[in-house]
Amino acid sequence: MASVCIPACTRALLLDIEGTTTPITFVKDVLFPYIREHLEDHLSSHWEEDECKQDVHLLKKQIEEDMRQNRACPMHAVDQTVHTDEEKAIREVVENVLWQMAADRNVHGAQAAAGSHVEGGVLFRRIKGCGAAPGLKVFIYSSGSVEAQKLLFGYSVDGDVCSTGHFDTNVGAKVESKSYESIAERIGVPPEEITFLTDVSREAKAAEEAGLNVVLVVRPGNLELTEEERSHYSLVTSFSQLQLSG
Repeated sequence: MASVCIPACTRALLLDIEGTTTPITFVKDVLFPYIREHLEDHLSSHWEEDECKQDVHLLKKQIEEDMRQNRACPMHAVDQTVHTDEEKAIREVVENVLWQMAADRNVHGAQAAAGSHVEGGVLFRRIKGCGAAPGLKVFIYSSGSVEAQKLLFGYSVDGDVCSTGHFDTNVGAKVESKSYESIAERIGVPPEEITFLTDVSREAKAAEEAGLNVVLVVRPGNLELTEEERSHYSLVTSFSQLQLSG
C-alpha cells in the first residue's frame, strides 16, 4: 500500500485507539486478562486513596444510570460507604468489573494498564520532537475513558507516548459529526486543519461531514471495507506510511 501524505494544512492529528493505534483485539486479549489477574490486588493496595474512591464512585454511578435506563446491570450495588467489611466491598467491585467485561461494556473506573503495544510510537516521537512537523499536535478520541487512555499511552512498550489531549464519548458519539465539530472547537483548530485516523468507516464519514481530513487504517481483524470506501478514503496499514510535512 502506498504512502499517504497528511495535508500540509494539518495542525492536529486525531487518533482512534482500537484497530488504529492498537490491534483490534488488544482490549480482550491483553487488557481484560490483565485486569482479571491484578484488579483485586490493586484495589486492596489503593482502597483508601482518593483516586480509587473516585473510580468506585464512577462504577456506582454507571449502575444507577443503567437502572434508570432499564438496562441490564450487575447484581451488587457498588458503594464504599455501606460496608465496614473492606474485603466484601472489594469483592463486589471486582464482580462488578468482571460482569461488565463479560457483557462487553466499557469499564469506566477501576481500570488497569498492561504494557501495551501502541503502533506508531516512532511517529509520536517524531511529532513531539523538533524535527518533522513542528507544532503538529496529537489528540486521542476513543470510546474508552480518558483515564484509561492516559494509562494506555503512558505505559506502552515504547515508553510514554502520551498525546496532547484526550476525548471520550462524553464529547459525543463517534459516529456523529457534531462530536468532531465539538472537538475542533475545544482544541481551537478548524476542522479542515485536523486529520482523523480511524479503522471504522462510519466514524470516518461523520468526521468527514464535520470537515476533517480522514485516513482509514486497515489492520488484521478490522471490519472489511467496501470497494467504494477503499476508493474514497486514503488507506494505510501502518503509521510508517504516513508522510508528515515539514
